[in-house]
Amino acid sequence: MHKPLAARLTLSAALIATSLGGLAGAQKTQLEFWTISLAPLFNDEMNRLVAQFEKENPNVDLKWVDVPSNAMEQKLLAAVASGRPPAAVNLSSDMAVKLVQQGALEPLELNEADRKLYFASPLSTFTFDGKVMGVPWYWAPKVVAYNTEIFKKAGLDPNNPPRTIQTLIAAAKTIKDKTGMYGFMPNIGGINMLYLFQEAGLPVLDKTGSKAVFNSPEHIRLVQEYVDLYKKGYIPEDTMRRGYTAATELYSSGKLGMLITGPQFILRVANDNKAIYDVTKVAPYPINLAGNVIHTGLMGFTVPKGVKDRALAQKLALFLTNDVNQLQFSKVTKTTFPSTVKASTDKFFKQGGSSAIDQGKLVASTELKKAKDLTLVYPDASKLNKVFKDNIESAMAGQKTVKAALDDIVKAWNASL
Repeated sequence: MHKPLAARLTLSAALIATSLGGLAGAQKTQLEFWTISLAPLFNDEMNRLVAQFEKENPNVDLKWVDVPSNAMEQKLLAAVASGRPPAAVNLSSDMAVKLVQQGALEPLELNEADRKLYFASPLSTFTFDGKVMGVPWYWAPKVVAYNTEIFKKAGLDPNNPPRTIQTLIAAAKTIKDKTGMYGFMPNIGGINMLYLFQEAGLPVLDKTGSKAVFNSPEHIRLVQEYVDLYKKGYIPEDTMRRGYTAATELYSSGKLGMLITGPQFILRVANDNKAIYDVTKVAPYPINLAGNVIHTGLMGFTVPKGVKDRALAQKLALFLTNDVNQLQFSKVTKTTFPSTVKASTDKFFKQGGSSAIDQGKLVASTELKKAKDLTLVYPDASKLNKVFKDNIESAMAGQKTVKAALDDIVKAWNASL
């Protein structure tokens, strides 16, 4: 028996609506963005960004993926090679240099209004040969978090922290000699010594940028100081391999006197060990007057090669780094600073407080005028950086003299530059 016409029409309408609904659902664009080492501390903020972007773009399903710092470059290169890259990727400036050279990133098409959102210096960090290859996100000048109880045990005045690199090294030696604990764990792995050279007012390349010049007696002396500290047991054995990750762990466990870090990592100490956080004070990073600059690594968002919808990917990168979202991210981290002009003027950055996080924010805000991303752009960066890293490690391990190591690096670099 046939159904009445009205019932059949109602059923047909329902079927059409259901299929259209399914079609609309199927047509939603799937997007991903990747960040570096923000989970789990900043899950709520990242999920807020996802929800807000989806609200503003109802046809998009956005997914956030957090990637460990040491896995990001390989993971991104693999995604680009497979033809399934994420839409936007958080990269540090030094990662961006290597990935631009490997052809893994797309240039952005920014109009004048887009460009004016950001400070000129951070935007120029992500500009290569006149092409904008990323938009700047957050940065934070280094500070020195120090354990006041360890200072007291070592006979040091917790109200008078070191103000120069030399007095910091002297304090580190005193802490090790008096307490058996390490005084500090310098971030000298990888190519970080290149930043220390520049902070000390020593050049890396000549004025033309075509010749490496970091094997002078002054450069040798600087590296030798750290080799001697390593050889005499004043810095931990895994300093070269694990860098600031190991330093943060060691400090959080109460076994490190001073932590040279971006102030955002003080939040990790607060989460890892409240007792250590409660005896932590924060001092400015010791400025080397010869360089009068603090290397401040900049984070940005880039668009990988091969994204299906470049305009939408760029829209996402601009959304993640706009004034409102940069300010909100700073309020959540409490210790990072925006690269956008308007957000940087917010009264939040002038607020004081007695906690280590508040001290870190205030100290870092006074250092911003000395902050500069000292990442250098040179050909074959991945290859030359490996040569640098391997030779510095050989010098630290005593397999080469510092002079031989620097001479060998400069020779290899100048063959490529």
